[in-house]
Amino acid sequence: MTSSTSRRTVLGALLTGGALAAAPGLPRGERRPGPRPHPAKPGARRTGTLFLGTYTSTSPGGTGIGVASYDAATGGITSRTVVTGVENPSYLAAHPTGRTLYAVDEQQNGGVTAVALADDGTFQVLGTRPTGGAGPCHLSVHPGGRWLFSANYTSGSVAVHPLAADGSVGERTDLVAHSAPAPGPGQDGPHAHQIITAPDGGHILAVDLGNDTVYTYRLDEDHGTLEQLSYAALRPGTGPRHLTFHPDGRHAYLACELDNTVVVCGYDPATGTLTPGAPQSTGTGGGTSYPAQLLVTGDGRFAYLANRGHNSLTRYAVENGGATLRLLDTVPVGGDFPRHTAFSPDGALLFAANQRSGTVTAFRVDADSGALSPLGSPFPAPAAVCVLPV
Repeated sequence: MTSSTSRRTVLGALLTGGALAAAPGLPRGERRPGPRPHPAKPGARRTGTLFLGTYTSTSPGGTGIGVASYDAATGGITSRTVVTGVENPSYLAAHPTGRTLYAVDEQQNGGVTAVALADDGTFQVLGTRPTGGAGPCHLSVHPGGRWLFSANYTSGSVAVHPLAADGSVGERTDLVAHSAPAPGPGQDGPHAHQIITAPDGGHILAVDLGNDTVYTYRLDEDHGTLEQLSYAALRPGTGPRHLTFHPDGRHAYLACELDNTVVVCGYDPATGTLTPGAPQSTGTGGGTSYPAQLLVTGDGRFAYLANRGHNSLTRYAVENGGATLRLLDTVPVGGDFPRHTAFSPDGALLFAANQRSGTVTAFRVDADSGALSPLGSPFPAPAAVCVLPV
């Protein structure tokens, strides 16, 4: 979200039908014969499912959580159905078991909704619980599968809910409002934009765009409460939006929406302390391009940044064990305002949800160079703001 823009693994029949360490780059002058796709794993799926988060309150808008199929070889996307009964499901996350899907209800009286995913490819909305805040825009499931976290953008708070054995959401166990440090220039208060579990599993990190801060918490796994341990303050006006960890668990990367930069951070798994470094270029030129988020490949060699204003994807080489991002190039995303991106489970495809053009675009990820090659035609998806491939 921008201050000038309105707020915005599954198994069985669900995936196949039913209802609804070499260094990157090449020496100067050397040419590669062509992109090498990720090798197919023996018995790998040839099709997968895409869940699509949308806004239902905009015009044009979606009608719920979109469900589509994608071809793992061609990247082609085919519509299947829509899960209705969820208002503004703008961000999605799956339970570690792959049996339940969770969505935020991004509205003034915010909520989180659980959807059961059956083996026969059908869906059942299990219910909605209030987050205790306004405009929730992000949620994630703790790796243990017992707790759901959500970030309330408008009210600047983060919430915790318990998850039952059937995947349904229980009554909120904690709500933490961000109050310090003070909001950045031009901000009317805190704006929590993301909450995730660090790779060490012992720390929860919340990114607040309004306060230019990333907070570190410890989760009490018996009671579902958060204890603040520390916070990392960025330069005022940075507008941090989303944090993405390197596979080594000792470095992380911040997409900073308001000053059009990326920040490489050191991370101490023992204490949960995040240490931001100097801001780096997005490769999109002057002005603000509203960087949305970063993805890092499973081998930790490449990172990709979605730029909404520039309508592009920036490719970086990850060097020095994760401590450095070297800008390689930018690639047109093939749509307008790429709000969210995600890899396919095998990392061979990258999908982008383009909010303003109402499309999803797909790219092949080259295993050697990290180069992106567009695949097929844009898939129409009104107000597409999140894409979750499984």
